[in-house]
Amino acid sequence: MTRAETLIDDAQLLESAAKLRAVVAKLRRRLVEQASAGEFTASQNSVLSRLFTDGPATLTELAVAEGMRPQSMSAIIQVLTERGFIGGTPDLTDRRRTILALTPHAHATVEAARVIKNDWLFRTIKSRLDSEQQAQLLGSIELLQRLAEQ
Repeated sequence: MTRAETLIDDAQLLESAAKLRAVVAKLRRRLVEQASAGEFTASQNSVLSRLFTDGPATLTELAVAEGMRPQSMSAIIQVLTERGFIGGTPDLTDRRRTILALTPHAHATVEAARVIKNDWLFRTIKSRLDSEQQAQLLGSIELLQRLAEQ
């Protein structure tokens, strides 16, 4: 068997990419179902998660990180601020900018949601996959992380 015969062809890879996208989207929806209860929109959840993970940021930094216009991010921030989930403080180096951060209540809310989601995923992996499949899944996580990074 030649090296070319052992490689996956482009058609198989394209089909696998489509399946992977669909599975990741479905898994994401299932995780959101576990803890959000419709309290936040997907964009609001994304901003809360980013501030939780990456720490305080300016509106412009959040907009760039989320791939949206600052005006769109401003609307999201306004809602989250009004609901008491985000607070802002002046940037000490540039008073024209505001540094946005999660409030203690928001931090606790996001942390609680993560615990619920992690627990659901743990229980699902444990109950639906045998030990060999669990090992395969663990081995795939690093590859998925590489795909997610740019």
